[in-house]
Amino acid sequence: MEPIRVLIIEDSAFMRKMISEILMTNEQIQVVGTARNGEDGLKKIKSLSPDVITLDIEMPVMDGITTLENIMKTDPIPVVMLSSLTSKGAEQTVLAISIGAVDFIAKPSGSISLDIEVMKDEIISKVIMASKTKLKKNQTVSDQSFQPISPQRYSESIVTIGTSTGGPRALQQVLTSLPADFPAPILIVQHMPPNFTKSLADRLDTLCQITVKEAVHGEVIKKGVAYIAPGDFHMKVRKVGTSLAVELTKDPLRNGHRPSVNVLFDSISELTRINKVCAVLTGMGKDGAEGIEQIKLRDEEAFVIAEAEESSIVYGMPAAAVATECVNQVVHLKKVGETINRLVNRLGRV
Repeated sequence: MEPIRVLIIEDSAFMRKMISEILMTNEQIQVVGTARNGEDGLKKIKSLSPDVITLDIEMPVMDGITTLENIMKTDPIPVVMLSSLTSKGAEQTVLAISIGAVDFIAKPSGSISLDIEVMKDEIISKVIMASKTKLKKNQTVSDQSFQPISPQRYSESIVTIGTSTGGPRALQQVLTSLPADFPAPILIVQHMPPNFTKSLADRLDTLCQITVKEAVHGEVIKKGVAYIAPGDFHMKVRKVGTSLAVELTKDPLRNGHRPSVNVLFDSISELTRINKVCAVLTGMGKDGAEGIEQIKLRDEEAFVIAEAEESSIVYGMPAAAVATECVNQVVHLKKVGETINRLVNRLGRV
């Protein structure tokens, strides 16, 4: 097997050295070069042809965002961003993922993290994962149906979405296609740490016709609002009288995740007399698959969508969803929002 060729673009000499040493402990990875800023990095991309790039956000001469924009304009290469845990760092990271970065690593203690070694396993796994992703400028749109739409008998609907790697970009594509008067609440689990989910929600809210916000414990959910689970909290939906409300918990991680898509989907499975539309988008792993099975076990008429392989940055979670045989329709990302809107409006008229 050919090694994964990695270029490290980072202004700190210490961080360049540490990240190089961490990556070179894995026999699958070869560090082919380092660059001290974006301008230097763009030159070395041409000469070194890396398979994956690690890219710092905060750099002199040319920062990470500008560098990323240049990379994505020409011949897209999988990029893993390195970001601080500050609010500004979170905002810039969300922007980077929307531009085309595959994933990010949060530095544990600022721009120059002397303890970066604690992130060793995450850095290696995310670089390896990035090397397996597909980045294409143009993708054809296909649509594969498994089961026909079976209109349900209720006037109220709820939409749930689960996603991980590549999710912020996918969510932007889906949510910006929904109209301001979208007639259902949307609950979203995106695998992200604290602070980053708030920045993601704020950014999407500025781009979408619907309202997008980070969920708050106890709030009653409303039509036309998308609620994103805060990082490090599970999100459930519970009945409060005749209304539905958000419940946030610090219950143990489920399959390594908090928030967990399965936890959200399990709570939705317990709701009665409401139309359920669920979507599983791009992401690594299997989170959401067990939850889909629970939803379908209790409500055969729930409608489940999985993102198509051709548009998924990482076809892990959607593939696991399809493997359950509970998916009604496999949909290219460009059509997911349209499909959700059509379903909810059709079900609401029954």
